[in-house]
Formats: sequence, structure tokens, C-alpha cells
Amino acid sequence: MDSREILTRPAPPVDHTLRYGDHPDQLVDLRVPPGSGPAPLLVLLHGGFWRPEYDRAHTGPLANALAAAGHLVAIPEYRRSGWPDTFDDVAAALDLLAGPLPHPVTGHTTLVGHSAGGHLALWAAGRRRLPDDSPWHTARVPDAVVALAGCSCLDLCARWRLGEGAVLDLLGGPPRWLPERYAAADPAALLPLGVPVTLLHGAADRQVPLAMSRAYARRAAAAGEPVTLLELARIDHFQLIDPDSAAWPHLTAALGRPAPAELPVS
Repeated sequence: MDSREILTRPAPPVDHTLRYGDHPDQLVDLRVPPGSGPAPLLVLLHGGFWRPEYDRAHTGPLANALAAAGHLVAIPEYRRSGWPDTFDDVAAALDLLAGPLPHPVTGHTTLVGHSAGGHLALWAAGRRRLPDDSPWHTARVPDAVVALAGCSCLDLCARWRLGEGAVLDLLGGPPRWLPERYAAADPAALLPLGVPVTLLHGAADRQVPLAMSRAYARRAAAAGEPVTLLELARIDHFQLIDPDSAAWPHLTAALGRPAPAELPVS
């Protein structure tokens, strides 16, 4: 089966949608776990190289599986129009989710991001490292971050021209032109984040090379903040967001919860 099939696989409707602004993309979908008791909040940030043709819809199967596993899953949409809109929106969505929600929460928050969403999850976790006068600065930090094939080092995204130069569109140019933007937007430049980080990366990934997560892990260790890097053999870029793939139990283990029996692992 083509692993890209996950990008168009249908999923049940979401349970709630919240808004954090007037733009059509300024919203957050919620998928509620079974039962009425408090659940840990899991914020799932989608990938797509920060480009408008990729939205949150393709995360439906993964988000549904994570909700079934016991998480209150929030899936923010955000403007994929580059600097500063994307960062404004991710910060605003996270700020909204720090307030009252339609389902009770335990107070434990994990940020999970795939590909470009992995970059955004790591960046959001590092917002406290931004200058106090930054519009994105906050004292709040998540309890953990799990990055799935994350674009974790933006300077390498630029150098390797991942996504046909997608980060150049996101930030407006290369690091040598815009060092201030890269300093504010690159999670590798914000180290140490002060948050437990797990990196899951498939060895067969052709969209974001495994070398990306290896580089981030080295930089984190050099900053005194070792991260957990799990290199998954024979796993590609899209299998990481497929709850029917061999990557699924590795994700649930990283989140500290077993895979539910009704969701088979191939």
C-alpha cells in the first residue's frame, strides 16, 4: 500500500471546533476521548512544509486514534502564509488551549507535530526562550514534545532545500539574509527548551532525512539537554502519522500509553 494513502483516508467528524481569530484558518478541532473524566491534552500540529495546500484534514485518522487511546486531541489550523502569520497563529492557538475547554483535562499537555508541524511543536515549547518583548513569548511550557520527522533545524532545511525551499517561503529568505528571523523561529536556536523531547524518525524518510533529527539531537546534547531519538527501520515519512502502520506502537510508547486493541498495528 502507498503510505501517502493516509493523506486522504477518511476519519469520523470532529467533536468540537474552537476559534481563536476571524480568519478561516484560525480554528482548532477537538477530538474527545471515551468517558467523561479528565484526559491529558495532546496538541497535534500538522505538517505540509508550512504551505497552504496542506491542511489539518489529513491528520484525522491519527487524531481519532489518539483520542481513542485516551487523549483530548486538539488539532490547530493555522495560516500557511509565512512570516509572521504562521507563528502568530500557532502561538494564539496554544494560548487558547491553555484556557477552559469543552472536556475536562488533567493539566498534562503534550505537543506532537509531524514534519513542519514537528518544527512548530518544538518552537512552541521554546517560546519562553524568546525575548520578553516578543509577541510570542510566554512563561508556559508543555509537559513534553514528540516530533515525528520534524523539521527541527531550520538552517538545515534551508541548506538542504527541503520541500523545494519551503523554509525560504516561510521566513522570506535564507539565514544569511534574515538571521533575526531564524534566531526567533528555529527551535534549534532556542535550545535548551527545558522540556522532555522525543524524536521519532523513519530511516526510509525521503521528505525529511533522518540526518535532521540526528543533527537536532546533537545540538540539544551540546546545549546540555539530551533528547530521546528513536530511529525506526523501514518507516517512511507518512507512516509516522498512520495508526495502522508499524510506527504506531512507537508513538503510543513515547506518549506513555499502550495502543488500544481495536486499532491493529501492521
